[in-house]
Parts: sequence; structure tokens; C-alpha cells
Amino acid sequence: MRIITVAFVALAALFICPARAEVLVGVSAAMTGRLAWIGEQGQRGAEMAVADFNAAGGVLGQQVGLIAVDDFCDPEQAVVAARKLVADGVVLVIGHYCSGASIPASKVYEAAGVLQISPGSTNPQLTEQGRANVFRVIGRDDTQGIVAGNHLADRWGEKKVAILHDTTTYGKGLADETRKQLNKRGVTEAVYDAYTPGKDDYSAEVAALQAAGIAVLYVGGYHAEVALIVRAARDRGYAVQIISGDALATEEFALIAGPAAEGTLFTFSADPRRNPEAAPVVERFRAENFEPAGYTLLSYAAVQVWAQAVEKAGSLELATVIATLRGQEFDTVLGSIDFDDKGDLSTQNWVWYVWRSGEYVPVE
Repeated sequence: MRIITVAFVALAALFICPARAEVLVGVSAAMTGRLAWIGEQGQRGAEMAVADFNAAGGVLGQQVGLIAVDDFCDPEQAVVAARKLVADGVVLVIGHYCSGASIPASKVYEAAGVLQISPGSTNPQLTEQGRANVFRVIGRDDTQGIVAGNHLADRWGEKKVAILHDTTTYGKGLADETRKQLNKRGVTEAVYDAYTPGKDDYSAEVAALQAAGIAVLYVGGYHAEVALIVRAARDRGYAVQIISGDALATEEFALIAGPAAEGTLFTFSADPRRNPEAAPVVERFRAENFEPAGYTLLSYAAVQVWAQAVEKAGSLELATVIATLRGQEFDTVLGSIDFDDKGDLSTQNWVWYVWRSGEYVPVE
């Protein structure tokens, strides 16, 4: 396998071309910047899946090539990335991770007749647009928010609750869904506010929460900023319980937060590393000194469902593959999954995790 680096309008792109590559697949996420760890998870998952299918003879007897592009978790760059992948002739895109990137990119893929399967975009709008070519192998925030809102109401309904978000499509969307369910349960948050993503310090925001007597803070946002918020709270000796969403499923959260990560709660899909179906894949990743945490196996599963759909359909033709995706079940590292008419998982399984000793574990 040879690797060629391509520059395209300030877009870092990685072209991985197996011998005799005939079918091209793209993967797009933030490969650089504050979300690069999660981008690497998505890329490594797709790479391993493609390599495994190629070793087994490819898809419909054809080898598969993989092109990875950096969308910077930015809506405009995501459109550039999407156009790059379309121009290169991909038939499938695994991505994007950020909802704010997936949603605008989906229009490009629909127009070009390219299938899109996201391993990480949870905002409901992605599959509410009515684009037949769009699927995802992760749950939606209107379900994740219900889980979070119920937890806040059940455990913290008598305390002062704050909800913060980072203004992004993902962060604000998740915060709003959580707030909606919390309010539906008869609890009104004491604080609902936004913070600016990308800062190096959130001590002022944390000080304001402490002065307001906030006992529990729900944060809709990405792991880097949540880690800094957690650290700022602990530096002040402020024992606020911090709760967040699926974006905390990366070990970089603990690297940034340090010991302050201890006890932070978040929701995420049931950990596929524990699935018997995933054991051989997990073992191969670990043999490469890479822990397939977070979105790694979701990305692997996205390739799996496409490849299985193509084989079942006996065709790479988009309409035929879409019909197969909507009408069949697929055996993946996530277990057996199927999709509803919108392209969402028919069954969503949000699980509570807590950070302990530098890793996240299910809440027992």
C-alpha cells in the first residue's frame, strides 16, 4: 500500500491506493487541529475495514482504494472536502464526524450520487433533510438528549443545573435537546448560556457558575473545551458535577483534563470493543499499538454495511445499494444493525460512561 499526500485549497488529503484499486471510498473528518484525535479514529477504522475487505478479495471482486480528507470540522471546508472526494470518483464517503460538516456536505453527495454514511454526526437534521443517500451508524441527539435530560431530572432535579453549549451544530443541538427533556420533566435550568470554542482558558465561565451556586453542569460541545472547563473547575476547588455527550469518547479528553477528568460523566454508544463480533478487529488494532476507542469501530462498521449491501445487491449502483441498506440487516462490529426509512439506526443504545483513572468505563 503506498501513500501519496495531496494539497488542495488548503485541504490536507491522504490518498491510500491499494494495488489494482478499482472502487474508491472516501473518509472525511477533522484530521488536524483540536479534533485530530477523533479524525484519526475515523480514518484508522476505515483503513482497517478496507484492508480487511481487500485481503478477502475486495468488493464484488474489485479492490477498494481509500481517500482521506481533512474537513477541519468546518462547514465551508467540508463542502470543499466533499467536492474533492466527488471529483476523485468515490462511490461512498465515511463521514463526516462533525454534524456541522456532514449536513452541508450531504448536499454535494446527493447531487453527485454518492452514498454517505456518518460514524459520528448525531444532529437530527442530518437525516431529516430527506436525502435518500444519507445514513449513519450512531444514534441521534434527540434520543441522546432525552437520556441526558432524564438523568439530570432524576438525579439533580432539586439542585441548580446549568447548561452550556459551544454554538456549533452539534453542541447547541445536543444542549437544546437535553434542555427540552429536562424542562419537560418539570425542571428549569438555572443557567443556559454559550461559550466560545477554541479558547485556552475557561476560568471566567467556571467562576460565574460557581458564584451562581451551580451543582451540576451539562456541556454540549467537543472534548477539548469540556476538558478545559473540567480542569478550570478543579483548579478552583469547585466540585461541580460535569456531564456531557458522545464527543468525550476519546482519550485526549483525559490527557487535556488530567486528574480533573475523574468522575466526568457522558453518554455514548454501547462500547463495541466489548462485542464478541469485534474481538478479532480489536486485537489487530491493539497489535498495531492503537486502541480502537471512540469512533474507530463505528467507522469500521460504516464500511462493513456498505460492502455487505453491495454484495447483497450485486451492484455498486447507488439506488440499488440504498434499497438494500433500507431493507436488510447487517452483521458488524457493532452487532447486527439495520436502518429506518430516514437512514437512522432502527435501534439506538445510548450508554452512560464515567472517566476513571484515565479511561472511560460504563457506569455500573
